[in-house]
Amino acid sequence: MTNTAAALVLADGRIFRGRAFGAQGTTLGEAVFTTAMTGYQETMTDPSYHRQIVVATAPQIGNTGWNDEDSESKGDKIWVAGLVVRDLSRRVSNWRADRSLEEEMSAQGIIGIQGIDTRAVVRHLRDKGSVAAGLFSGEAVTTDEDMLSQVKQQPGMEGADLAADVSTDEVYVVEPEGELTHSVIAYDMGIKTNTPREFSRRGVRTVVVPSTTTFETIQQLMEKYSATGVFVSNGPGDPATADVTIEQVKKVLDAKIPFFGICFGNQILGRALGMETYKLKFGHRGVNVPVIDHRTGRIDITAQNHGFALKGNAGEEFQTPFGPAEVTHTCLNDDVVEGVALKSGLAFSVQYHPESAAGPHDSNSLFDQFIEQLDAHKSGKSGQTTKS
Repeated sequence: MTNTAAALVLADGRIFRGRAFGAQGTTLGEAVFTTAMTGYQETMTDPSYHRQIVVATAPQIGNTGWNDEDSESKGDKIWVAGLVVRDLSRRVSNWRADRSLEEEMSAQGIIGIQGIDTRAVVRHLRDKGSVAAGLFSGEAVTTDEDMLSQVKQQPGMEGADLAADVSTDEVYVVEPEGELTHSVIAYDMGIKTNTPREFSRRGVRTVVVPSTTTFETIQQLMEKYSATGVFVSNGPGDPATADVTIEQVKKVLDAKIPFFGICFGNQILGRALGMETYKLKFGHRGVNVPVIDHRTGRIDITAQNHGFALKGNAGEEFQTPFGPAEVTHTCLNDDVVEGVALKSGLAFSVQYHPESAAGPHDSNSLFDQFIEQLDAHKSGKSGQTTKS
């Protein structure tokens, strides 16, 4: 266990000192916290955490080690900018572990800090909001003034266009398990590995495309693969910068192609329908966020990671160029919009992660809902969605 000095420096001047683990040096990003008690490997490899220094609220991290099965990014890449923990487990204790968390962080050049009061950090972030931050370890720990200057000079998350950083550069296909039932085109805004896997388990082929793919290319791919729907994934950054993708989604809706979006995809659908977005004070990050469906009264406990949200009110109905729409879901903690849909059934989206990696499986049935939508569209029984 190293005694190398490390510091977490927040842009508002607050500094927390501890010990280094993983790689050493300097990393910059936005300090955020996650309330998840488990699933740190899935969190760290989730592309939605790009440019974020994650503070774990669970007191001990690393006890289950690191394995070669649970990573949620292509190539098993760690996307978090850095990791902040109270207690780094001294011993790995899980039969699936291939190595320790620290070994994997060192191999991928990810900087961590341990031995600090993470409760104090989280209370500070809840009070002040997510802020620009930096992790400094080893020789990178210099004067307070120098480290603070580096932190303040980094670009902010508002206006950050990060989807291109994490998206695939080329089209790839994830084939279904068993008999093929449908094919869908999936915009990779930072897609997690388990999302195409959930489609695959249901007999759906997923054609994953870059975040900047044009509608004309989508049409060509739909013809090539006999695809019947479009999906937009989770991802990092400010949805106000996603104008290119939003314009393509508008064309998808205008063509009456079934649509499903999650997380960033929810914000993209909302913007395509005319809604505005804003930055949350400290965001929703964890696997225990309660969400209510106002159409049914059903409450799901959900996995989430987002720092931006749609402006709207529970059950609100509004007109769009594609027909009437409504706010279908909100968060029970703070009334933040968690889902929108066209009332025709043509398109729907949620702000959370139904692929559940990690997290509860309450909302996993949303994949089935999309397939039912595709079935209805294919059979010509979906009302306004009978033609594409």
